[in-house]
Amino acid sequence: QVQLIEYGGGLVQPGGSLRLSCAASGRTFSSAGIGWFRQAPGKEREFVAAINWSGGSTSYVDSVEGRFTIARDNAKNTFYLQMNSLKPEDTAVYYCAADLRPFRGMVVTIPREYGYWGQGTQVTVSS
Repeated sequence: QVQLIEYGGGLVQPGGSLRLSCAASGRTFSSAGIGWFRQAPGKEREFVAAINWSGGSTSYVDSVEGRFTIARDNAKNTFYLQMNSLKPEDTAVYYCAADLRPFRGMVVTIPREYGYWGQGTQVTVSS
């Protein structure tokens, strides 16, 4: 039974930082690609960041490049999105997702390519 659960969302002031965690269970995710997506009210789900199975390839949407970092700790079956210099426009529900097709070198930005999703965690950036 594959399960992903996000943690770490909350309210933060502009310029602040949060680290989102995605705890996986049910199987090892060591060969899986991991993505982070977000969805703001009234908007489509947006790609934020992705990391391939080895951690050797990452990708970010332009709006978070240089501010966010995706990482993984396969020993803990946990994945992270470190968010620095947060802006109000980062406000959204953030989701982690896993692509269980093994050992894919590429990272993908299309939500439907990810077969497993967490429940989401709210991030609100406001003064």
